[in-house]
Amino acid sequence: MSISGAASSPADGLTGLVGFAAQSIDSLGEWGVGLFTLLETVFPPIPSEVILPLAGFLTRQGSLNLALVFATSTLGAYLGALALYLLGAKVGLERSIRWLSKLPLVDREDFERAEGWFRRHGRSAVFFGRLLPGVRSLISLPAGAERMHLGTFSVFTIAGSAIWNGALIGFGVLLGRQYAMVEQYSRYLNYTVYAALGIFVVWLVIRHIRRRKPAPDRQ
Repeated sequence: MSISGAASSPADGLTGLVGFAAQSIDSLGEWGVGLFTLLETVFPPIPSEVILPLAGFLTRQGSLNLALVFATSTLGAYLGALALYLLGAKVGLERSIRWLSKLPLVDREDFERAEGWFRRHGRSAVFFGRLLPGVRSLISLPAGAERMHLGTFSVFTIAGSAIWNGALIGFGVLLGRQYAMVEQYSRYLNYTVYAALGIFVVWLVIRHIRRRKPAPDRQ
């Protein structure tokens, strides 16, 4: 009996957060991948480092179309970046940072780091910024505030997003050849994801508390 005959979906063999993400992608299809990348660009519910390899994995199993996954994920990333670009262009960088820094576990310094990257590297920061976690989404705000040409912004954003997405999806495709191994070790993969997310959240909380703590008075 084939693997596909033993289970209704290749995602059924995966458990925990990894299984939930895989089953969500399998249920929503290629356009669901685009929706995930759009949301992840604006406010990451589940990072693309988890979503896109799983999408690539499912293309290898025949559940999704590889070309359409690549296209929708890149479109979603671009639309999310465009939303931040338009926000920066409409209300300005300072007001955008003030509003967005009120989101849970989002720190003003993250936006200022992206602004500094843009000022140092100019237009190329949009392309290379799409390849850097932590800068990838936020670089669109200063680009919009500085009224970077929309055509140039679009080309650089799409090109950078395509490279990033293609690399992660390609990793998932290669992983898909080892379906039995993925199923066998999905529990340990979940532990790794949980630990990484937990450490990341704790680090964000500690950093947030430290920066809000008033500096001691100097005698």
